[in-house]
Amino acid sequence: MSDFLHILPEVQEALKSGQAVVALESTIVAHGMPYPQNLETAQRLESIVRAGGAVPATVAVVNGKLQVGCTIEDLIALATSPDVLKVSRRDLPLALARKTLGATTVSGTLIGCELAGVRVFATGGIGGVHRGVEGTWDISADIPELAKSSVAVVSAGAKSILDLPKTLEALETAGVTVVGYATDDFPAFFTPTSGIAAPHRVDSAREMAAAMHAKWSLGLEGGFLIANPIPVEFSADPGQVQHAIDLGLKEAASKGVSGKDLTPFLLRYVNEATEGKSLAANRALVEHNVAVGTAVAVAYASR
Repeated sequence: MSDFLHILPEVQEALKSGQAVVALESTIVAHGMPYPQNLETAQRLESIVRAGGAVPATVAVVNGKLQVGCTIEDLIALATSPDVLKVSRRDLPLALARKTLGATTVSGTLIGCELAGVRVFATGGIGGVHRGVEGTWDISADIPELAKSSVAVVSAGAKSILDLPKTLEALETAGVTVVGYATDDFPAFFTPTSGIAAPHRVDSAREMAAAMHAKWSLGLEGGFLIANPIPVEFSADPGQVQHAIDLGLKEAASKGVSGKDLTPFLLRYVNEATEGKSLAANRALVEHNVAVGTAVAVAYASR
């Protein structure tokens, strides 16, 4: 495994000593935001983890290895290189064999977490069941990966460009434990509420850590989705976001954009349509998720 997996020494030492570690994805750096906001955000997220008492571990594909933890040089390359590959499970073998610089999606990052033994991963929003799935069968690999990885993922629900009711049904079928963090409502990424009830609720990092310990102590494989709503003061206008998503879906269909290219296309479209408001909301929600994820990781490490 060491031929294709590299854990940065700081992360390895933290894992060996039982210190809290929080994984971060690299797709947000390479594909989620424009430069220089992407690099600034990546550095900001790592600083939030450190300030909370944990060690950050940004996951990416670097020099033919799935790397758990990134140097500043790695982050700069991910933020500025024009052809960074978007890597999920299906892409990982070729990315490793070809030594391609790759940014891991939620599913790709979960693989790194599982192999390294990182139990908490904070991101923006997970993928799920896309709208119009009846005709496209477009369901994110994030869901089956969550089902098999023993990792707690902190996310602002699922991306609002998705079909949220179907996404929750798919998560239930996969056996993923979904909890609202201090909320009874499943959040909708840019906005704190979706009108859909969260299956369960936890109100503290300690309570969440206890649930994680209970599940994995029984040998029940699979993860948690900790649905953490964006703070109200940073929430985008729901009507404006929905209108932009509807227009973006039509634009994507007219241009033949689909598959792994659809999500970044729609996020860029919504950002432009909302005059940057969605990007500001995106950054705020990710930072909030990382703060909560760090608290959960610290609580789990100290159980």
